[in-house]
Amino acid sequence: MTSVTAHDYAWIRSSPLFGHALDVGYTLALVRGVVPGEVLRVMEAEPQGTCTGAGALIERQDELLDPTDYWAESFVAGAFSVPGEGVDWTLVLFVGDGGTGMQVRFLEALSAGGCAVVHSSNGGKPMDFFHWYEDGELRTTFEWPTARSGSTPDALNSVMREVGFDLSDDEGEASGRVDTKAASLALAERLTGVRVTEELLRNAEYQLGQVPEEPAEEWTGIVIDITDAHGKRIYKEITREEVEAAAARARAEAGQPIVVRRSSSPAP
Repeated sequence: MTSVTAHDYAWIRSSPLFGHALDVGYTLALVRGVVPGEVLRVMEAEPQGTCTGAGALIERQDELLDPTDYWAESFVAGAFSVPGEGVDWTLVLFVGDGGTGMQVRFLEALSAGGCAVVHSSNGGKPMDFFHWYEDGELRTTFEWPTARSGSTPDALNSVMREVGFDLSDDEGEASGRVDTKAASLALAERLTGVRVTEELLRNAEYQLGQVPEEPAEEWTGIVIDITDAHGKRIYKEITREEVEAAAARARAEAGQPIVVRRSSSPAP
């Protein structure tokens, strides 16, 4: 395991490439022992050839996007092989449109019998996530490092402290002392042995694949959960059958003729 810390990733704050990724959103995954082509196959990606450098990868993603479709979920992923802890790893990069590129089912499959480490940002006013999978299981995940979950949420605590995370303070207190994004990259290197640099991302030969939009899930109901300004909570679960019945009644009532009732003339 390397001795890298958040300080070694301070370059991300002066990097035009990584700065763009943080602005628009990105996902960077490292997968142990699975070759790039197989990673893209598991992600159900349609092969799109190759390109050199993250700049060209971003251009391919921009070409895919319909400028009028702000919620497109199809994306172009780039993957290449890189030496890491024990074996070669595959680095998968997706930049743009919120950084939502790695579905849970992909990570479970890709880490089966191995390991996958992912960090991401949704861009804008960011939500930043870190995920560590081993043997198909989500071991540790967090948005803010003091609020961890997974099957072993505390397994990385000592390493997290070593790379720079403060696990005792709340978000507001800790944010002035550690760059949590740089610390996330350092934590990923501790787990994988892969040093991510701007030169690596800028000069790599990427295998490309277009990952299709996820099919919409069949919905079974809705939940109303509202707490008003006085602390009163309204919680109600409504089944799909109830919603459809109410919609049918509304349509039937809308189709009925409008009856205007006149009041009787006043008595003389």
